[in-house]
Amino acid sequence: MPPVHSSPRADDTRPDHALPVDVATTVSGLITRHRDRPGPLLPLLHAIQDTLGYIPDQAVPMVAQALNLSRAEVHGVITYYHFFRRRPAGRHVVQVCRAESCRACGAEELLAQAEELLGCKSHETRADGAVTLEPVYCLGLCASSPAVQIDERLFARMTAGRLRALATTLGVAR
Repeated sequence: MPPVHSSPRADDTRPDHALPVDVATTVSGLITRHRDRPGPLLPLLHAIQDTLGYIPDQAVPMVAQALNLSRAEVHGVITYYHFFRRRPAGRHVVQVCRAESCRACGAEELLAQAEELLGCKSHETRADGAVTLEPVYCLGLCASSPAVQIDERLFARMTAGRLRALATTLGVAR
């Protein structure tokens, strides 16, 4: 199912905290599909993100109520796992591993170089929506550190030069 994108219209009179009707309907449908599964929270959150591209803050109370959890429990799971997004991502997503092995092999310097190269800080999407930069904790390439993932494609033994070449190829280098 393609991502559902909804942007507010000038005549939109919804309160700021309400989800657009199509997004709320989508989340409700996903809740219905997942609520009776054993351990439904993680599969439901993945389904919401797979469908919308992120998990809107306004979906948290809907999920909490449906699964008889507190909003804090749902929020805690979303913020604990690095793969859940609370805001829409850019067209390209660059993830730099910050786990111990990668840090020992220069990941912190690589992340700083990525911020400069991409023109956005960690945990941010560039203003033009072209790229999101995310620090993550362990991409599973510890023996080949430092590791980077770009649009779900893993790259081992990353260097600043290789990152620049990849970013240039994608058209996101500044």
